[in-house]
Parts: sequence; C-alpha cells; structure tokens
Amino acid sequence: MFSKACEYGIRASIFIAEQSLLDCKVSLKDVADAIESPAAYTSKILQKLSKSKLINSDKGPTGGFSMDKTQLEQVKLSTIVYAIDGEAIYNGCGLGLKNCNASKPCPVHDQFKVIREELKKMLESTLVKTLAVDLEKGLTFLKR
Repeated sequence: MFSKACEYGIRASIFIAEQSLLDCKVSLKDVADAIESPAAYTSKILQKLSKSKLINSDKGPTGGFSMDKTQLEQVKLSTIVYAIDGEAIYNGCGLGLKNCNASKPCPVHDQFKVIREELKKMLESTLVKTLAVDLEKGLTFLKR
C-alpha cells in the first residue's frame, strides 16, 4: 500500500522520535541500521523529511537527526505519508488501474474506497510520538 520509501520514512520517523524522547540525536548510520535500510536510500528519505520540517538535521560533531518537542506533539503519520508519497494513497485504485473512478469503477472500487477512508482516519489520528513511546516500552518493534 505504501511505497518502500514511505515505509522506511515512517520507520525512520518512529525511531528518531523514540531517540528524541531520550534526548538523543541519531546518525544516518544509526537510522539505517535501526530500520534495516541501505544508508544511501535512507539519506534521501531523511532529506525529504527534513525539508518538510518533520525532523531536524543538525551538522557537525554534535549533529544528527532529531525531533523537538513541538514536532513530537504534532507529527502524524499522515504528514509523513504526504511528504514522501503525496496523496496517491488516498486516490489510487485498489487494482492499480489508471482510470478507475466512481463512474467507471474497477471490480473492487467500492470495497477499496472504504479501506482508503479508514486508512486515512488512522493516519490522520496517529502521532509518531505515540508509536515511539510504544517502541520505547518494548510493546512494538521496528525489526525482527
């Protein structure tokens, strides 16, 4: 459902949020290792998140990636998805057809519309901070 870049972006944001709750900045290598993603690919994803002001990127010896308190209280999964994948997830056809719409629906159009609406609600109501807290408590995991 999400692009690979979006999956990594969500996982990276959760990891960075978790570390930020502990007042730690993390390196590109730390993030790539934590989410099991190639460093070069992770770098591009983190650039997008930084340009969208969803995470902070500080250079130098005390640099790294982090989220400040405001970001932790405001960044929702929907903002990450939008920054990386745009709105395609909310409009795309369940079967990947280019011209699927209400007047010319694909075989799963009506059922998939309900799923998209529920997904949108979940993404718009879930703070990255909440997921980071669950990760910190050991209730959830980013890699197996």
